[in-house]
Amino acid sequence: MVSGSLQILPVTGIGRIQPGDDLVAIIGEAAPWLRDGDVLVVTSKIVSKAEGRLVEVPADGPEREAARAAAVQAETARVVAQRGATRIVATHHGFVMAAAGIDASNVDRNRLVLLPKDPDASARAIRAGLAERYGRTVAVVISDTMGRPWRLGLTDVALGAAGLAPLQDHRGQVDPYGNELQLTVTAVVDELAAAADLVKGKLDEVPVAVVRGYPGVAPIDAPGGDGPGAVALVRDSASDLFSLGTAEARAAGMAEVARLPIYAPFPGDGPSGVRLADEPPDPQLFADALAGLPLAPSTVVRFVVTRGSSTIIIRCSAVREPTPLVALGMDVQRLRSALHAVGLLTSIVSVDFEIEADEPDTESVAIAVAAPAA
Repeated sequence: MVSGSLQILPVTGIGRIQPGDDLVAIIGEAAPWLRDGDVLVVTSKIVSKAEGRLVEVPADGPEREAARAAAVQAETARVVAQRGATRIVATHHGFVMAAAGIDASNVDRNRLVLLPKDPDASARAIRAGLAERYGRTVAVVISDTMGRPWRLGLTDVALGAAGLAPLQDHRGQVDPYGNELQLTVTAVVDELAAAADLVKGKLDEVPVAVVRGYPGVAPIDAPGGDGPGAVALVRDSASDLFSLGTAEARAAGMAEVARLPIYAPFPGDGPSGVRLADEPPDPQLFADALAGLPLAPSTVVRFVVTRGSSTIIIRCSAVREPTPLVALGMDVQRLRSALHAVGLLTSIVSVDFEIEADEPDTESVAIAVAAPAA
């Protein structure tokens, strides 16, 4: 942890990088004042240029836009959100960025710059090269500019890292008020990248900076001293609560409920082995799911709870005439969709005619509803 002050120093004199340039030599010559323990923050663009991660495109016109769109598509693992020409995508690295991080600034008009193929490997190579040639033990962060949901403006974050722990886990520690920290995990490499950007700027051609005074740099010969890299910051899909944009999530949900099986057994009865909860679903879930649901006046809905059963049966009935029957089918799907949206399992268990003795000539659809086991 930082207990004293930090210095942020620009590395000037880097010049314009071309494919095949030796970044280790260029940085070493531009910053002979590097010290052991410094954190070197290198803009991903010069790493990409040196590694030849460039795409040739027309200088202008619709052909340029088509070539750029093709480059974005090639670098995209999945689309997160799209509004007009703006595409937020997950790259093959796992980074969620506008246009897959492809950049047209600070490069010739007939080229686009892609992200480095493996930013962590690039960081490790620069760290090893500076140690071997110049005898300096430094940490290296490969940075890039990224937007953020919920906040305006851009900031630099780490795409690659070597020589330091990318995350600082405070969970289990006690604050000065005696409270145990439960959730605090600090993205140290992102903070270092953002700090370094304050002296790099976007228009001054200063693509490298040094953060001095950070105490977390590992010895070059320490086992595992390079650390896990910035890939450790990529959130996996299972824990990503915002894996899609709003419109995309809504469309995915509508497509999912359109494919609900009609007579399929509950998962606990089938090969997937998902167990059902022992108790019927919470009635409040029904209230929340069905509140304001626009059911047809001709549809009659009844709830049947069987003692000792883990399911609730919803029985929907309508007079056996064309218009009410069409409305009944639509309402059954509305009910199932609303229940599916709150995590309840549904299955149609019967379709009966004249099921009620006092209501002849009706059709009734029974839907079994259960909650999955926790």
